[in-house]
Amino acid sequence: MKLEGIRVLDLSLFLPGPLLTQMMADHGAEVIKLEPINGGEPNRVIGAVRDGTTVFFANTHRNKQSVQLNLKTEEGVEAALRLAESCDVMIEAFRPGVVDRLGVGYDAVAARHPGIVYASLSAFGQDGPYAKKPAHDMATEAYAGILSVNLGPDGQPAIPGIANADMLSSMMGLSAVLMALYRRKETNRGDYIDLSMMDSLIAAMPNNVGPVFAEKRAPNPKDERSWGGNAMYNIYATKDGRHIVLGGAEMHFATAILNKMGRPDLIDVCLPPPGPNQLPAKAFLTEKFLSETQAYWVDWFSDVDAAFAPVNDLRQGADDPQLRHREMIIEDERGWEHIGIPMKFRDEPGKVVFDLPELGQHTEANLRNVGYSDADIAAMREKGVF
Repeated sequence: MKLEGIRVLDLSLFLPGPLLTQMMADHGAEVIKLEPINGGEPNRVIGAVRDGTTVFFANTHRNKQSVQLNLKTEEGVEAALRLAESCDVMIEAFRPGVVDRLGVGYDAVAARHPGIVYASLSAFGQDGPYAKKPAHDMATEAYAGILSVNLGPDGQPAIPGIANADMLSSMMGLSAVLMALYRRKETNRGDYIDLSMMDSLIAAMPNNVGPVFAEKRAPNPKDERSWGGNAMYNIYATKDGRHIVLGGAEMHFATAILNKMGRPDLIDVCLPPPGPNQLPAKAFLTEKFLSETQAYWVDWFSDVDAAFAPVNDLRQGADDPQLRHREMIIEDERGWEHIGIPMKFRDEPGKVVFDLPELGQHTEANLRNVGYSDADIAAMREKGVF
């Protein structure tokens, strides 16, 4: 697999860092998760449980090793530094300054291992006026302005359906780590990566900041192309209380739909720009889609060349034949469902290994691997290092 031979030490918790290293593990990297001694990874106890294991943990920590160390002890810090020396990549997601105070920050690690690729994932980055603020995903979305355009049916900001900042920082973090590893082949040196969730959100907005940059104003979501201002890029209710989407504003889609509906007079109404001028088409489509059930419209669109989809719930999505065909929903030998691997290489594809680590399961083995004797390990256990 693509990342065979790469070793990763992961100090991160919750979603961005664990998902980043999960993707690396799926492609052959050896990932050592350093869990806190006071309960371990929070994902172990968050959300729905199957046979004592949360679905959250199973989909962020498969095929990883679990090591516990008390980083508030000198011995724990030294052991962590030795583990870092044996690794290619180190990931942390504490609030800025914490790892330096603990003694396992980039400078301390790089002094012993200049080849380390060290990534710090945080809400706002390592500097700036918000650097030390506590925050998770939604707070960064609020500061960045994302929530102001993520509106519910009442026109008020709504909680997003996915943790956008978490996911984007995870994906961008993976890209940055791989860039640094690639460059290290030429320089024999690693690098430090400062990756902010808030930065990742803004970097994902090039198609939405037109009025912000060009006109120095906040966008009005209902008038903008991506958020409801376009009749052909919108969500519509159906007779049975469900919904469908038209998901493509290209004019050939509008032509195909409106010709079949017997309203070619509305085709030109769908020409750019989005906004109030498209209200007649939106009003017609709103009434039209309310006249029949979602199933009716699924059948109606079966021979129409247009970007259309029913709005599935998450259970329907998990059963969707496209996702099943692509092995994005897979099952283990017990019939338990898991999220699959999205990056599909023709040669050396990734592999899902369903094994999950017990808390601290691999502590002693990893300590031996970095030179600790059985007597050393016994003494560390006695002192509460793990």
